[in-house]
Amino acid sequence: MTVIFSKKCEYGLQAVLYLATLGKDEKSPSEEISRKLKIPKEFVSKILQSLTASKIIKSKKGNSGGFLLGKPASKIRLLDIVEAIDGLAMFKSCVIGFPECSPEHPCPVHNKWGKLRTQAYEMLSAETIESFKAKTLKKISFMNRV
Repeated sequence: MTVIFSKKCEYGLQAVLYLATLGKDEKSPSEEISRKLKIPKEFVSKILQSLTASKIIKSKKGNSGGFLLGKPASKIRLLDIVEAIDGLAMFKSCVIGFPECSPEHPCPVHNKWGKLRTQAYEMLSAETIESFKAKTLKKISFMNRV
């Protein structure tokens, strides 16, 4: 279970990281992405549509079609994927749901959670999917051995 991201966002991050491991201009059909990442096919298709609409990935139709990155992996920040799927409200709203939570009127966990939320935002903003290719390949290889 995740604290920050929806399941859809988790899968979207995984799918884009997977596409980054492919060769330049290499496409992957949604069925392959589903199989490699062990994500339900129907769910993958919906996620890929969202990511295509945001131009993070693009699709090619036809028998040799599939999905590929919409721009170089070095230009796609993790935050771009999160924003396309979940939006950025999680970085502005109260983690436990109190209305009008602010530094002036903090909830019980505001100060501690605020530091973690800021660190998460900064990491997601600074890191591109390029830097995670090798680790993604290793993880997918392990997942498909089991």
